[in-house]
Amino acid sequence: MSEKRPQAKHKIDRRLGVNLWGRAKSPFNTRQTGPGQHGANRGKLSDYGTQLRAKQKLKGYYANIGERQFSRYYDEAIRLRGDSGQQLIGLLERRLDAIIYRAKFVPTVFAARQFVSHGHVTVNGKRVNAPSYRINEGDVIEVREKSRQLAVYIVATEMAERDVPEYISVDHKAGKATFLRTPKMEDVPYPVQMEPNLVIEFYSR
Repeated sequence: MSEKRPQAKHKIDRRLGVNLWGRAKSPFNTRQTGPGQHGANRGKLSDYGTQLRAKQKLKGYYANIGERQFSRYYDEAIRLRGDSGQQLIGLLERRLDAIIYRAKFVPTVFAARQFVSHGHVTVNGKRVNAPSYRINEGDVIEVREKSRQLAVYIVATEMAERDVPEYISVDHKAGKATFLRTPKMEDVPYPVQMEPNLVIEFYSR
């Protein structure tokens, strides 16, 4: 893993003024930001500013997804029936790299992107190296046998820092995870408050 990754994570934390992933080493653990919902921002954010901040948090959380790809998730979310904010979360949580992270196969979302790109993962027995690959309910995600010897995998599976959510079933010994269902917003273990409805408002302006 390159040294740039942790720096990138902390840079996003600092820019947004939150411990976005709930990590023990975040620069925002030791000091709290200023009072109010938006931390160190002086004065009240405009509606646009609040919506932009919500978008930056959600986009940053998933390893800083590119703008074009993120806006495509919005386009799809508003076409689906039901609450568009909930649909947006569901689409993001069905990314292969998100599931690799949720299953605790790797310690960070940035590591998850790299892990998938380097060909360490199969979906239903076929190797997939696209981090944005969409997982369906019932799909079985597996870490290849050789890849289970990697330090990044061993360290992540032993981490007590976070739990695997209920919508994913995991067997770390076998390096297998099954995606049971698409989560609702309240099922997703975000360490900070996410506001997908503000993201929908941002794009629909």
